[in-house]
Amino acid sequence: MRVVHDPVGKERPLATNVEVADGILSKALGLMFRRSVPDDYALVFHFSRVRTRGLHMVGVPFDIDAVWLVDEEVQQVERLSAWTGHGRAKADTVLELPAGAAAEVEDGDSLRIEGI
Repeated sequence: MRVVHDPVGKERPLATNVEVADGILSKALGLMFRRSVPDDYALVFHFSRVRTRGLHMVGVPFDIDAVWLVDEEVQQVERLSAWTGHGRAKADTVLELPAGAAAEVEDGDSLRIEGI
């Protein structure tokens, strides 16, 4: 499984070590209580409908990049700081990536999760 960034035909993988938070507990915990994640890592939260989705960094001791998607189109990208960061945007899918991994991702870009 991998996450692919495709801005106007310049496809590149953002993550090849992809975990899906597919249960109530895994969605509630997210990256809480982990010490770190690999550079090629993504945690994917997929939801059945579009609505405002919030993230918080309580219990996460490292910065992350968060990306909110609707139908594979980037709605918002935000760097969330360890312990105190929070963000909200409309989405049907939310990605949590290591800080810096989404540096070149912009609103309106396409992100695909392959292999789900």
